[in-house]
Amino acid sequence: MDQNQAFLRALRAALRGRTVSWTGAGPGKGPDSPETWGRLLRMASVHNVLPMVYEAVWPCPAFSAVPESVRAQCKGEVIHMVARQVSSTARFLQLYRALCAGGVEPVVVKGLICRSLYPQPDHRPSSDEDLLVPPDRFAACHALLLQNGLRVMNPQTDPDTAFEVSYLDPRTGFYLEVHKSLFEPGSGAVGDFNACFEDCFSRAVWQTVEGVSVRTLAPQDHLLYLILHAFKHFIHSGFGIRQICDIILMAEANGPAIDWAKLLRRCESLHAAVFAASVFKIGTEHLGFDRTAAGYPAAWQTIPVDAGPMLRDILSGGVYGAADSDRQHSSTITLNAVEAARTGGKSSVLQSVFPARSQLVGRYPVLKKWPVLLPAVWADRLFHYGKELARGGGQGAAQSVSIGRQRVDLMRYYKIIR
Repeated sequence: MDQNQAFLRALRAALRGRTVSWTGAGPGKGPDSPETWGRLLRMASVHNVLPMVYEAVWPCPAFSAVPESVRAQCKGEVIHMVARQVSSTARFLQLYRALCAGGVEPVVVKGLICRSLYPQPDHRPSSDEDLLVPPDRFAACHALLLQNGLRVMNPQTDPDTAFEVSYLDPRTGFYLEVHKSLFEPGSGAVGDFNACFEDCFSRAVWQTVEGVSVRTLAPQDHLLYLILHAFKHFIHSGFGIRQICDIILMAEANGPAIDWAKLLRRCESLHAAVFAASVFKIGTEHLGFDRTAAGYPAAWQTIPVDAGPMLRDILSGGVYGAADSDRQHSSTITLNAVEAARTGGKSSVLQSVFPARSQLVGRYPVLKKWPVLLPAVWADRLFHYGKELARGGGQGAAQSVSIGRQRVDLMRYYKIIR
């Protein structure tokens, strides 16, 4: 059994609170060598699901093939990750209670809500937490967060104009993102996704998590958002297997509340139907997606898809396609191609090297006030790319272009680009 098969089987077991029963090496028995075990554990780490995978594999007899030093190191890392998650969750809930007491009732998306779907929530790590607030409530939310010890992460961010603001707790390292909209309004690739959530605040529901009542998206909105969030990352540099886990667990937990016909119409209108069907196919074939519990209908199951290329892209890319710098830099090529397809414009490698201001303003907030600085931002990007290459972080522009073109073909394959 190679590391990809073993990784997916271990993850599938973890999603159901079970362990694998591998007794040795070979088909159906476990990874075929200590080296394969090492690659499996590294893959789990790259995809930020190490605690889940570790819990699924450590009791099985075949795990004894892993050197004791590696097992000890892995266990220590898992303990650290889980403890950090417990601390982060506690800090987040403390802040959420403070926001509600101050008259702000933000909508919680992703992290905390997704973790609550897992057998062991703190074994599903989150790098941050996300809140959605109406633009007219952002100033009050911002002030309360500062009063409670958080600081704006990027000093260049203008909280009044940014569509999302990142905060850091300097004492604990807790990281929080507050969104005024779920997708960047000015993005030619995903900006129109916000129209799907125009009335989401009126549909929001309250849910109790760890004894605290939190406001979150209605199940229909949340499932659509998880799909479109994965879609957004797919057209950049990629998305990870953990996002598929979140999507299928959300669907299973809320099956009776999901209008699958409406969801399909939404996805079709955004050229995301084949993408979404492929996500559920990966969930069905590799992660035990319970289509009955989710009420997953025939109309979705009969969409002709081959999820193999997507699965390979996911496994090779890691969380958000961050496996290597060449792949990350290739994202401008895929993003330009999708934007061009949506707007009727043209896409080229030159445009990817020197992106439009609208594509860079999120990372370089100074461009909002000073558009004339765009050439300086281009130079800064090229300078930092050169530094990464000097450190051995990638193979060069030619490799990024090659990866970008391959992934544009993937966009065409899944009918995102037509």
